[in-house]
Amino acid sequence: MNTVLAAGTDTQPVPRILAEPDLMLLDAHTVKDLEIFESDGGDTCLFDFCNLTRTAGGAKVLRRRMERPSSNPACIGATQKALSYIIAHRPVFTSQPLAYSTNLADQHYMREILPIVTDENPIEFSFSVFAMWVNNDHHYFSIVRGVQLICEMIRVLRRFADQAELASPGGELSPLIEEMRTLLARPKISGVPRLKIGRGVWKILRLDQTFRLHEKGTINRLLQIIYEIDALVAMADVTAKHNFVMPCIETGDLRIQAEGLVHPFVKDAVDNPVELDKEHRTLFLTGPNMAGKTTYLRAVATAVYLAHIGMGVPARRFHFVATQRLFSSISLNDNLSDGVSYFRAEALRVKAIAQAVADGYSVIALMDEPFKGTNVKDALDASLAIVKRFATKENCLSVFSSHLIELGEQLSDNNQVDCRFFEAQESDEQLRFDYVLHRGVSNQRLGMRVLREEGIFSLLDGHL
Repeated sequence: MNTVLAAGTDTQPVPRILAEPDLMLLDAHTVKDLEIFESDGGDTCLFDFCNLTRTAGGAKVLRRRMERPSSNPACIGATQKALSYIIAHRPVFTSQPLAYSTNLADQHYMREILPIVTDENPIEFSFSVFAMWVNNDHHYFSIVRGVQLICEMIRVLRRFADQAELASPGGELSPLIEEMRTLLARPKISGVPRLKIGRGVWKILRLDQTFRLHEKGTINRLLQIIYEIDALVAMADVTAKHNFVMPCIETGDLRIQAEGLVHPFVKDAVDNPVELDKEHRTLFLTGPNMAGKTTYLRAVATAVYLAHIGMGVPARRFHFVATQRLFSSISLNDNLSDGVSYFRAEALRVKAIAQAVADGYSVIALMDEPFKGTNVKDALDASLAIVKRFATKENCLSVFSSHLIELGEQLSDNNQVDCRFFEAQESDEQLRFDYVLHRGVSNQRLGMRVLREEGIFSLLDGHL
């Protein structure tokens, strides 16, 4: 959860934003790696995948939540309780104001620059009403439409908040619903007619004065609550639609334990486990190309991210201790304009992770084939040195994928490093992959076979 909502007061309520220590921070590279807001060659990013919101304001709230995942177990738990309640009582949330009318009332009435009658004295007010009606007919009809939309929104919210099922919804929903009831009970708002109003000029402009002058903060806050609930309903709907499991939040030493984990974008995915804790802080992952290493890293990182925004994750079971930093190093590029080589980019990436660990933050880091930008000897030495050092850090869990199977012998007796691998099934026909995680270190060397199967040698030999 990224916002804890303050209770309604006589002044405009202000959201209480989580302090920075309560956030799980992702840098721009990790956001790109996980395709949270932009898809790298695919059709859907994670935000689009989760964006089942009905309103433009709800989409903005959802994006804000996804930009600010929490590291606070209580905040994450409050979001989880809200989503679980929505899933269990989904019909209750169909009685929210219509998306079209809400967007229209917000964008083309509350945010629009329209004339307003500010006079309070009945006589002066009547003269101003007549002047408005005569001289501003275009604006007047926009005001009429806006007032009618806000009146309808208030009537719908009354019916919504009065539902018996919302007596004690729990989690984030409790302060939201309670604040909604408090705002609806304000004298000028409670006086809004319970039946549809006509086009009486005097009554319309008195209500307009209420909505855009005396109770503007109240109306804007009610709209914001609608958007907050819209975002929560969207997150709940995604969780239910895809049969995601609600993670179990634990305390103590940093830990991730999952069964049946998949990446949400992979169709007919083969599920795998994850187990990282104080006994095995580092997972060393080997296997040939196309066997599933990178997809596995993305699946783990995506599940950790979704868990920290309070959503369900694509697994059968998922337990975790909240972390403060999430790093991935999956897609790196050199930067010729800044004179940064590929290997230096890799080194700087590892340095950023090491700095966070040295600064005392709890860190989860996933690195895909680090140090492939240098020669094999340097890559072996660097990988071994880095893996061993990360494995000793109590505030860090890490996953390293590598083609350097020679490292297996030097890591196999390290109790803090868990070695796993993916493999290909070799036969006289084409290679086949089962995408199942196995214990140990891969010893498969398939590079020459792939080159032969692609006919590359035949092409070159035929041109000698």
